[in-house]
Amino acid sequence: QIQLVESGGGLVQPGGSLRLACAASGTSRSFYAMGWYRREPGQERELVAQTFSDGSSTYYTDSVKGRFTVSLDSAKNSVYLQMNTLEPEDTAVYYCFGRFFTETTAYWGQGTKVTVSS
Repeated sequence: QIQLVESGGGLVQPGGSLRLACAASGTSRSFYAMGWYRREPGQERELVAQTFSDGSSTYYTDSVKGRFTVSLDSAKNSVYLQMNTLEPEDTAVYYCFGRFFTETTAYWGQGTKVTVSS
């Protein structure tokens, strides 16, 4: 059974930084696409960042450009999200996902909560 496990969430003050990590297990294949969604209370799920193992492209939602960096380690089947200059609006539960090449099914982590507050 494929599992993705996130870590690194927590409480941080505005302007601070956090690094989220997500590691996959239960498969010998490496994901082609990995990234992060977030869901704020009462809001729809939002794609925050996505990257691909072939380096073809990287996506960031506008509100995090210049502050967040997504990176993928195919050897470890892991994805990371470095979040700098955090704002209260970044408060959400962050979910990592992975998708294999040519497949539409996404595998999800359980979520890690990020709270940005003074």
